[in-house]
Amino acid sequence: MVRVAAGTLYAMPTEWQSFFDAHAPHYDENPFTEHTVAEVDFFLNLFPIEPGATILDVGCGTGRHSAELARRGFKVTGVDISEGMLAEALKKSDQVEWIQADATQPLPLDGRVFDAAISLCEGGFGLIGQKEDPEEHDLAILRNIAAHLKPGGPFLLTAMNAYAVIRQMKHELIGEGRFDPATMVSSYEDEWTLPEGTRVMKIRERLFIPPEMVRMLREAGLRCDRVFGGTAGSWGQRPLQLDEIEAMYVCRRI
Repeated sequence: MVRVAAGTLYAMPTEWQSFFDAHAPHYDENPFTEHTVAEVDFFLNLFPIEPGATILDVGCGTGRHSAELARRGFKVTGVDISEGMLAEALKKSDQVEWIQADATQPLPLDGRVFDAAISLCEGGFGLIGQKEDPEEHDLAILRNIAAHLKPGGPFLLTAMNAYAVIRQMKHELIGEGRFDPATMVSSYEDEWTLPEGTRVMKIRERLFIPPEMVRMLREAGLRCDRVFGGTAGSWGQRPLQLDEIEAMYVCRRI
């Protein structure tokens, strides 16, 4: 069953909520979703928590990590803003507690704290709307995760790698208003090739370099112990490469 948190029935869905509601039936056809078992193995090797422990998955999407963790005996709660994504998640497992909620708002978890938490593959983090403040948006998500994590509890986050974007930027993009070097905010239209077809997306994003991310994590109450390369299909306990898509932040609750 998917529980809808009070106050999350949106009269007008956010841009990203609408996108993921429509994309949900096709999401698991994306090539980056093929590594679920290896990604869960990696998480559990980093943090050898025992089956029966409670895990919070924020931005759980179609629930591929949550369902795999539940199959291994963990008590998992998956949170996502998209009703469509959670409908697909429910097909994977009825052993997970699925909750529809906006992760930038206080999470409807009745004050519960979890043994561990994950937010993987840009699960809400970095998905800002056209009028949202990027730092406030992402910091709110981190604070909400920290609020429901036990002291010392592990947290694994993957987020877009700003170094790769910076290395691709050109002066022409600044002149066209597509990138502001003073704020690190990009605004542009992009053509995405999706399993269901091609779609033109209006993108607004503010990506953070690792030192900024470490500062935000600390401000939220999370200590970042290590930064690894986190691109799907290429996770490893290795330094982040400048041109790879995603970075991984290995953290614990302060």
